[in-house]
Amino acid sequence: MKYLHTMVRVNDVDASLAFYCGALGLEERHRVDVEAGRFTLIFLGAPGDGDGAQGNPLAAGSLVELTHNWDPEALEGGRNFGHLAYEVEDIYASCQRLSDHGVDILRPPRDGHMAFIRSPDGISIELLQKGESLPATEPWSSMSNQGEW
Repeated sequence: MKYLHTMVRVNDVDASLAFYCGALGLEERHRVDVEAGRFTLIFLGAPGDGDGAQGNPLAAGSLVELTHNWDPEALEGGRNFGHLAYEVEDIYASCQRLSDHGVDILRPPRDGHMAFIRSPDGISIELLQKGESLPATEPWSSMSNQGEW
């Protein structure tokens, strides 16, 4: 058995790509527009998480599949999904980059190890420090949680 991907529905492709690629740092690996079904699938992967086996972009590492249904729909209950989790080289630098892109850090990395953010569609995303926790650093160590994460 092999993990393939996690699918999340999105309402706004541009806002979602600005978040997942521009702010979070994922890379678009593959895109499919299915006119008959009126939806688009966009597969994203973390940098350095493989480029696909034998030219297959869907065989590479852990992927997130963004599904955009062309007809408007209300997306609710993002927290009911659970969360996506990504290991990062430097949790403080990652949170600063996200913050610089206008992303709210809902659970700041006070412990130098874990933070939570949300996508534009309410999907909870956990960031975990690679290896040992970093030493507590301001302004992160004194920040409070915001909203739900």
